[in-house]
Amino acid sequence: MNIIVLVKQVPDTAEVKINRETNTLIRDGVPSIINPYDRYAIEEALRLREKHGGKVTAVTMGPPQAAEALKETVSLGVDDVVLLSDRAFAGADTWATSYALSQGIRKVGEYDLVIAGKQAIDGDTAQVGPETADMLGIPFVAYIRKIEQIEGRKMIAERLMDEGYDVVETSLPALITVVKEINEPRVPSLKGKMKAKNLKVTAWTAKDIGADEEKIGLKGSPTQVVRIFPPAPRGQREILSGSIEDQVATVAKKLKEQSLI
Repeated sequence: MNIIVLVKQVPDTAEVKINRETNTLIRDGVPSIINPYDRYAIEEALRLREKHGGKVTAVTMGPPQAAEALKETVSLGVDDVVLLSDRAFAGADTWATSYALSQGIRKVGEYDLVIAGKQAIDGDTAQVGPETADMLGIPFVAYIRKIEQIEGRKMIAERLMDEGYDVVETSLPALITVVKEINEPRVPSLKGKMKAKNLKVTAWTAKDIGADEEKIGLKGSPTQVVRIFPPAPRGQREILSGSIEDQVATVAKKLKEQSLI
């Protein structure tokens, strides 16, 4: 079973700060990590390989330093990695990113399943998974919490919903996004770390994957981020006590004092 897992290198949100003058993220000195949700995708891909045999390939798009994220996937047990890196990819929104990823996946070759985390913590759009599936022309199922069965060219899985879950069946190849309930990600092995340390990651350019220049990077992006800003600070809070009647009277008094009623 040939499985492709999509990963993204993201800034550690615990360390992220915003430049209040430019309304952009300050990335200098901020450590990068594998998108946490993608770790569950990696783990599920490895478990499926252990059960069904085959190969797991990790694919990411990003600057040259994104190779470090790919090396980490190798330390976890991934067989092969693909880095899509080209200045022409810069400024890509989710649509242009999905196009580049779909072209990269086509170049990788035959596959049975593509797995990704449900969303990235830096953008939180959850759009790349379904858009990539659409561009590949394959079925898409989101929020998978358990893969029950893979037999022949079909897969049965549980999809997390607001209240409970659905049992769904899809033909393969397909692209799925997974939630954290699906598994518990493993830690790197010593053997894996040694393999990753000596790994040389080769980058594929836009030309290598046969990408249309009009569909990548800023030029191929129908949307753009205008600005990024922190949430407004919360106002002061007061917890009222006493009877319901007393609390209502207190609220009414405060609203009148502020000319709100």
